[in-house]
Amino acid sequence: MTVAPSRSNTLPHYPQIFHALKACQRYARQTGSTQIASVWFPLSSIDPLLVLLTLPEAGQRQCYFESPSRGQAIAAWDELVSQSFSGRDRFQAARQALETWQAQVRTWPELKEGPYFFCSFSFFDTLTRATTGFAPATILLTRWQVVCQKQHCAFIANVLVHPHTMLAPLARAIAEQLSKLEKFSPGKGFQSGRRRRINPLKVTLSPQDAARLQQKVQRTLAIIQAQQLQKQVVAQTLEIKHNGNMNRLAALPRLRSRYPDCYIFSFSGTQNSHFIGASPERLLSIRQGRLITDALAGSAPRGQTLDEDTRLGQQLLNTRKEQREHQLVLDFIVEHLRTQGLSPRFSTPPRLLQLSNIQHLHTPIYADLPHQISPLTLVEALHPTPAVAGVPTLAACDLIRRDEDCDRGLYAAPLGWVDPHGNGEFIVGIRSALIERDRARLYAGAGIVAGSDPEKELTEIQLKLQALADALV
Repeated sequence: MTVAPSRSNTLPHYPQIFHALKACQRYARQTGSTQIASVWFPLSSIDPLLVLLTLPEAGQRQCYFESPSRGQAIAAWDELVSQSFSGRDRFQAARQALETWQAQVRTWPELKEGPYFFCSFSFFDTLTRATTGFAPATILLTRWQVVCQKQHCAFIANVLVHPHTMLAPLARAIAEQLSKLEKFSPGKGFQSGRRRRINPLKVTLSPQDAARLQQKVQRTLAIIQAQQLQKQVVAQTLEIKHNGNMNRLAALPRLRSRYPDCYIFSFSGTQNSHFIGASPERLLSIRQGRLITDALAGSAPRGQTLDEDTRLGQQLLNTRKEQREHQLVLDFIVEHLRTQGLSPRFSTPPRLLQLSNIQHLHTPIYADLPHQISPLTLVEALHPTPAVAGVPTLAACDLIRRDEDCDRGLYAAPLGWVDPHGNGEFIVGIRSALIERDRARLYAGAGIVAGSDPEKELTEIQLKLQALADALV
């Protein structure tokens, strides 16, 4: 009698996948506990953003994290494990949960980096209803992940394996997803199609909001003059509405093309809400025991001509007000790393980080990291930096709670990923927006120190809000 082959057995890679899941299940039976099987395969060079625009189904939670200038991008979708926390111990609770889950990961073959657990935190340890779909602290592991480092791409599939799990459906689902990815053409990138000439959306604060912002800056300067603060960061939101849903998936390619020196990110919440942006500020990066973080503070616009651009850059490098703002951030980071037993290294004076529409004073900071220190321990130690809060930190945060009309939510807070090998990368969620269907809340801020000009600070915030609106609509 002839037996027809099953559909599973005709799928490429199915036998290897089933074998890996079987090995993981043996471990689950030995320990009597649930395990996370993480199976990965190399891919031809494909664009993770194109994958994110194509494969996820409606309603599936997604994460995107890219540094275009470094050639690194991760697309992740379909929730597998998710936990949320709030309160003063949220970082510690997230760290303990993360360690528990990561101890249950079984990879095949061995991975040097990954799978990726995505983490998001809010600025404060509680949230109001204004930030729907997100929690003060969240850990998320997705079923499907596509990662590219330079020209090397890989597909990572994560599934839960219990002692008595039926493995064949899991193996078949992984094999089918892998087959879809292998059909992507090598090197294929996002194509936006035929461009249409459109009128840009001009966003501006209302006269009332603009006046309130300048008054807030004036009050802050008076507090600084009274020596109660050295620096205060003021934040501003702007609500915009669009006929039809805000197109997050169209905004991400635009953000990537316009801000290649920034981190492009998109984290989805539980109620079809998305927090996206293009952040120039890396909070920390850890790979193979080496920590890199950045002091990023002091800003100036880019010039319309090369001569004007050079003049503005030199002015930024030599202005005492901007140098003072930058030094406060640098001192804070170095001090807090030393309290964790690290020996940070950096060079002076600061250099320029030039983005498409703005430039900043920038000092990279390096340190060797003992294996026992969790990335989340350092995230907690560094958040919030003076670049997004102020100096002293507690007094600045207290003023933010009292004086800001908006809930910062995830704005200016840590977003990133960690893996079971101690690697991790976190950014600060600035130049960002919260998207909910046809509405978006744009966020922008400015650092206030002695010598700040309320009118110039208003102009800087307007510039940041406009840049984000241009990408969204």
